[in-house]
Amino acid sequence: MIRVAAAGDLHVGPESAGKYREHLHGIADHADVFLMAGDLTRHGTLEEGRVAAGELRDLGIPVIAVLGNHDYHSDLEAEMADVLREAGVTVLEGDGTVVECDGVRFGVAGGKGFGGGFEGKCAGEFGEAAMKEFVRHTKDFSARLGTALLELDADVRVALTHYSPVEDTLEGEPLEIYPFLGSYLMGEAIDAAGADLAVHGHAHKGTEKGLTQGGVRVRNVALPVLQHAYALYRLETPASAGAGRVEERMSAR
Repeated sequence: MIRVAAAGDLHVGPESAGKYREHLHGIADHADVFLMAGDLTRHGTLEEGRVAAGELRDLGIPVIAVLGNHDYHSDLEAEMADVLREAGVTVLEGDGTVVECDGVRFGVAGGKGFGGGFEGKCAGEFGEAAMKEFVRHTKDFSARLGTALLELDADVRVALTHYSPVEDTLEGEPLEIYPFLGSYLMGEAIDAAGADLAVHGHAHKGTEKGLTQGGVRVRNVALPVLQHAYALYRLETPASAGAGRVEERMSAR
């Protein structure tokens, strides 16, 4: 069994330095790995990025993160990723990583993702160049996500994004903004790869639990949804009964 802590949408600023970290004391006693689902900062500045790095440094367990739309706002996403990596955080963008937890290979593939909407109510790659570019961006990312998941040499595989791959976890958000909160194309990629769990953030007024069309459990771990510093999930491993099963949230801090 692997214990996965997850959170997203920290939105830290200079004045909040150290406040989130206070809630992470002892996290290594409860979790084997910590997943961060984007929007670590408010405006994507390097000053904010350094604050985020300080919150996540030296927690005693692997920290794997993706960036969110807020982290891209100042066009410094590459530099911010470097700041986080210098603090020991693995930052993904259309690729994957594998860490070993008690002899089990735990694989994560992910990236920011993008919008576009959901089947039957989505944007199409048609018309103006700007619209085609919008949809193509999500198509390209979803293809890279699916490939990265399939290429993971792991016993357990998790998809980590900022934008949502399903509608379920958006319930509570205004319907009008669903196309800007996620895309079904990511859900299709996750199903095709056969992931064990999908984790995202972004939807502050959404709900925690959902499913892809193929039955993969999806969890929205945005802090405004969790109302805790992180959620803790337990994933059964291939050596366990019920391999691949995700238990209900066991605890949150």
